[in-house]
Amino acid sequence: MTIICTGSIAYDYLMTFPGRFQDHILPEHLSSISLSFLVDSMVKQRGGVGPNIAYTLALLGLHPRVIGTAGQDFGDYRAWLEKRGVDTSGVKIIEDKFTASFFATTDVTNSQIASFYPGAMADAAQVSLRDAQVSANDLVMISPTDPAAMNLYVAECKALGIPYVYDPSQQVVRMEGKDLRTGVEGAKFLFVNEYEFELLQKHTQLSKEDIIRLVPHVVVTLGADGAVIYTDQKEYRIPVAPVEKIQDPTGVGDAFRGGFLTGFSKGFDWDICGKMGSLAAAYCLEQKGTQNHQYTPAEFVARFRRHFDDHGVLDQLS
Repeated sequence: MTIICTGSIAYDYLMTFPGRFQDHILPEHLSSISLSFLVDSMVKQRGGVGPNIAYTLALLGLHPRVIGTAGQDFGDYRAWLEKRGVDTSGVKIIEDKFTASFFATTDVTNSQIASFYPGAMADAAQVSLRDAQVSANDLVMISPTDPAAMNLYVAECKALGIPYVYDPSQQVVRMEGKDLRTGVEGAKFLFVNEYEFELLQKHTQLSKEDIIRLVPHVVVTLGADGAVIYTDQKEYRIPVAPVEKIQDPTGVGDAFRGGFLTGFSKGFDWDICGKMGSLAAAYCLEQKGTQNHQYTPAEFVARFRRHFDDHGVLDQLS
């Protein structure tokens, strides 16, 4: 099984604000809010949901494919991903545009204000899973990108009998309720954080119980409270993995997905999959940027065993 990572391909511009956003927001004036934050640092990083997830999969020894669109400035990024074992042959270059860009400012409490410029991502629906020769033996990750592309991939997966992971996350606020519902119906997995899960219920008019009944495996990340997995009529509570330091929350959810899906691809039980996701997320949280954490599979296993019991199954990784 090859894991196909669709989703945004982007550069991240990450900034830090030395105060707290909440100290500068006046609730009684939200209708006329006008704020500018003077940041004290900025870095440009490789990012985008598709490559972020693929990066963690590759760190853990898999060979994922990234499918999507990027701009004329993607050359160095492509070479960097390929060197790390990520197949980028499914990335189409839109020559007259730049790669999508994510601008995020994080304050001292790790609260975040962000904006996103789509650039070449707006053309993502030009890339077809059918043309990319994705098969029923693969697992497609349908992550945030242009909504038309996400809807296309859902339709193609259903038509071709390809299992897919539905991960609408940031696009829950932009997509039509009927499209979100179509994505949920037929998904093998659903990944959301707890706030997105509430929004998804609101926009689809499906209850939590409806979604759990429709989707075989629902994974809801809970931030500092870990994650919960609903599957096989059971509920698995997953703790966070201890971190040495907190640097930047950007991309932590993507790393979680990469760790979790690596475990799934190996046939590990849900508890191990969830804890692999938690540890992968911890590595990301300890670095600034979404693809600056590094480890070998053996190092990952050794750290996992300092906090969790894998009953020896992670020998398959190391």
